Amino acid sequence: MLIWEVTMFRISACIVSLVLAPTSVFADAVPSEQAAEGLFSDQPYSPYANRTFPERPLWGDTHLHTGLSLDAGAFGNTLLPDDAWRFAKGEQVISSTGQPVRLARPLDWMVLTDHTDLMGFAPDLQAGKPGILADPKGLEWYEGYTAGGEEAGKAAFDIITNFSQMTLPEILLESYSPGADAFAFTWENIVLAAERHNDPGSFTAFIGFEWTSVPKGFNLHRNVMLRDGPIRALQMVPPVTQPPFGDTDPRALYSWLEEYQDKTGGRAVAFAHNGNLSNGWMFPTEDTYHGGKVDEEYVAARAKWEPHYEVTQIKGDGEAHPFLSPDDEFADYENWDVGNLDITELKTDDMLAGEYAREALKRGLMLEEKFGVNPYKFGMGGATDSHTSLATAEEDNFFGKSVSVEPSASRISHPFIANDLGEIPGDLLVASGYTAVWATENTRAAIFDAFKRRETYATTGPRIGLRFFGGWDFNDADVETRFLADVGYTKGVPMGSDLRPREGDGGPSFLIAALRDPVGANLDRVQVVKGWLDSEGALQEKVYDVAWSDNRVADANGKVPAVGNTVDVDTASWTNTIGAAELVTVWSDPDFDPNARAFYYVRVIEIPTPRWVLYDKLRFGAELPEDAVLTHQERAYSSPIWYTPTE
Repeated sequence: MLIWEVTMFRISACIVSLVLAPTSVFADAVPSEQAAEGLFSDQPYSPYANRTFPERPLWGDTHLHTGLSLDAGAFGNTLLPDDAWRFAKGEQVISSTGQPVRLARPLDWMVLTDHTDLMGFAPDLQAGKPGILADPKGLEWYEGYTAGGEEAGKAAFDIITNFSQMTLPEILLESYSPGADAFAFTWENIVLAAERHNDPGSFTAFIGFEWTSVPKGFNLHRNVMLRDGPIRALQMVPPVTQPPFGDTDPRALYSWLEEYQDKTGGRAVAFAHNGNLSNGWMFPTEDTYHGGKVDEEYVAARAKWEPHYEVTQIKGDGEAHPFLSPDDEFADYENWDVGNLDITELKTDDMLAGEYAREALKRGLMLEEKFGVNPYKFGMGGATDSHTSLATAEEDNFFGKSVSVEPSASRISHPFIANDLGEIPGDLLVASGYTAVWATENTRAAIFDAFKRRETYATTGPRIGLRFFGGWDFNDADVETRFLADVGYTKGVPMGSDLRPREGDGGPSFLIAALRDPVGANLDRVQVVKGWLDSEGALQEKVYDVAWSDNRVADANGKVPAVGNTVDVDTASWTNTIGAAELVTVWSDPDFDPNARAFYYVRVIEIPTPRWVLYDKLRFGAELPEDAVLTHQERAYSSPIWYTPTE
């Protein structure tokens, strides 16, 4: 007892002395430079020790459908989430058409995004559940599905048409919407399947869904990715778009996301995709499709909830378009520009500016000037949007968009969609794409946080390595080190960031490194795409060739000639005798205006390689259309780096 009392007395005395001590005592306590020596360790000999930045890209897919999705299941997909997860992790599975299939290399992570509307309806249709057969339309669809062939196709399209036109039978809508047992149980199955396959450090399985807004065929879809596990994810069911249970207005999705975070303490983000099928409505500047205005509320909500955009996928590449970028010889990569999603309205040129990522990034600068917030400040990513449960983006391993176009001798001749207004031929299906994430570890938290800070990039399939840093004093000596990331994070900021405040009188400089896919094609060139808002308020863009292979010489306009083509169309092969394995450079903006808002992103172009149609010709003897595109130059797109003038 005495020891305790003495100890307490001493503590009390110390407290009193601290309270009564003059402030000069603390000032005098600052250690001298000599006293501080030895407190901090020198840099370790090993340059790999004590690293805190992301060291390698983690490859994944943000958009995949299983047989639980309405359209995928209606077209015959019988593979469920467990099959999709096993396949993404590198296991061999049997496809819905009975074909063995396996990825060349497993993915590091994936978001499984089954459609929320009528979630769980498709497996019940396939099984002929009594609740389906009790409705005349349900019986008609079931009979078509079981008949197979052309009848099954007609039934599937009729389901999708009724969904798009919001004429689904009321009893079926009620049975597979929020509030119904089937809907709740299906969501539980999705969540628990992701949890079973989530293996932190080795493979990350994200819980997610696709919110499928498609009013009158205008694609306004968003994918949602949760940072969380089942404890939070199961506290709410996902939103839908079919009235009276849901709404096609993106503001309804934003409200759900807000409620999810407030109620569960979790975190979520949304990714828009396929603006090329929205007929101009994906990236508005004044009016929204649903009669709203692009105002302070709109730009703030979109900036908060959509930090990422799916720029390339199976339904057409969405980076750029030749009409919008006539001086860009690479702007015509596998564009889909016929009309909206179901070709019920044809495309006109004035719609294109509201559809493509580069134009959206430019529009974001204009809206930021007006409102102080940039709603289109997004990172870049790619996805498959496969409806086969198989996340295949390799040209020689492409399993199509749906079961109806899994590998066969005739799949090239099947149009994606065709009607009296037009068609999208089957040979135009795009094998794209994947997202690379610069995350510190392979976990839900680390990858999600990388998406939030936009440190991601898209590829059309190949696993190209890409580093992109922006700063004010990068120089040629910085490319001589093999530790580019050390230099990049120290002297600048990574892709997806805002440049630090301007230093000195010069323009920004960028440290760029691209490495070919180890089992893929050599690199043709690296380009920087710049967009800016000029002093007259006009939106501008320019594409710079900044590094290239084979000692080619740029012309007077800075353009580099074509790299060549080594593809053998008879064998669907190519040689890596042209191009480069690696391209590294420091580039400074020669046209920098310190008063102009701007963004910069990197585009990496491979040498030409075969498209999947050539592999089909080789394997099946498939008949190719006379105008079929047989080769292409695959590419990667980094997230941008933004410059904002300081007052």
